Amino acid sequence: MKYFILVIPFLALLLLAAHSLRFGDYGLMGAFAVLAGLMFTRQAWVRWGIVAALLWGGFIWADATVNFVNFRHMFDLPWKRLAVIMATIILFDGLALMIMLSQRSKGLFSVTREKSLARGVVFVLTILGLSLARTNASFPILLADRYLPGWGWAEIFALGVYAQWISGLMMQPRGHRTLRPRIWGVFSALFFLQLGLGLLGMEQMLMTGTLHLPVPALILGGPIFRGGGFFMLILFSVTILLVGPAWCSHLCYIGAWDDGMSRLGPRPAHSSVLRRMNIAGRGTTLLLTVATALILRSIGMSGSSAIVFAVFFGLIGVGIMAFVSRKVGMMTHCTTFCPMGLVANVMGKISPWRIRIDSDCTRCGACYTRCRYNALDESRMELGRPALSCTLCGDCVSACADKQIGYRFPGLSSENARTVFIVLVVTLHAVFLGVARI
Repeated sequence: MKYFILVIPFLALLLLAAHSLRFGDYGLMGAFAVLAGLMFTRQAWVRWGIVAALLWGGFIWADATVNFVNFRHMFDLPWKRLAVIMATIILFDGLALMIMLSQRSKGLFSVTREKSLARGVVFVLTILGLSLARTNASFPILLADRYLPGWGWAEIFALGVYAQWISGLMMQPRGHRTLRPRIWGVFSALFFLQLGLGLLGMEQMLMTGTLHLPVPALILGGPIFRGGGFFMLILFSVTILLVGPAWCSHLCYIGAWDDGMSRLGPRPAHSSVLRRMNIAGRGTTLLLTVATALILRSIGMSGSSAIVFAVFFGLIGVGIMAFVSRKVGMMTHCTTFCPMGLVANVMGKISPWRIRIDSDCTRCGACYTRCRYNALDESRMELGRPALSCTLCGDCVSACADKQIGYRFPGLSSENARTVFIVLVVTLHAVFLGVARI
């Protein structure tokens, strides 16, 4: 009998599902219905997802009320009875929301309570980000909408559930270390699978129908050459502001290749040679990228001809991954060759996210053999912070048995800072998984 109280929010979600069905939005109908079904799992994060859905539901019903009443006014039809019915539905939704926020309801959702709020936030933020992208895009940005028109919300909901699941696993430091390269690799694989299928004739796999070579240097070089098309540059910059240089260790479609190659080699060991190349090498390629784009634009070279330079640049990078990163166990392409890696590291100084080493560090060196970005050695331990090449990957955090190294954010404890960081980076990963295509 103690679960009887959940009948009200359950019915409130089904009402929202029925309302969505009335307007032919099968994906949203399915999302509300599945969320109602998830109540039976008693997962603590589901409670927060339902709270968000009911809160949004109040706005849905209020908007529907205004539209219905205006329609009846327009045709001089009776509207008071309808207004009373809609007001009752709004109150019912509000009652369901109050129940879900009550302490009694909290006790009923008792499965996996640890970090449940963070997981719920990831679920909601992922859905919010993807829904905004879907609403504001001038074309069907989600694959579900392209192949099954009207089912975009089903994809959005599925990615929200996936994101909260991944975030729950990554909340533990070891989970972060083991899962990060895997989900990063999955993102890269899906990214290039869609590119490959698009090139084979499945044009719906391409975001705009216009092919853009997936070389990170073109994030900057492309807009300079074209004099427009700043979407990727803006996306890159916003990501840096949100999570610092973590773009390079969690979200870059090419960086996952370098990570995979480096893991085929030995345990990473600090290299002074690679350290010197960190700025010199990437600074050179950055200047070459900008200069080449400006020169090619000034001489009026066509895009089809200019792409040869980008292909050549990309092949050099792949060669570095295959023959150097794999040999030394260090992400040599990302730390010595990629110009956008340097941009991310420098721009990352604007972001408040940092990795810091406490003064009680025992200098055991466990973190040295985890850092594939050549950012840690004895001198950096003394300074209490990693080198410029750090991308906030978090491998060093999980390697420290004494918890002397961790994420820092102004006003937050180290543990809370890490939780918030994972919420943001996993949300971005799930959103990118849904919309980031060629």
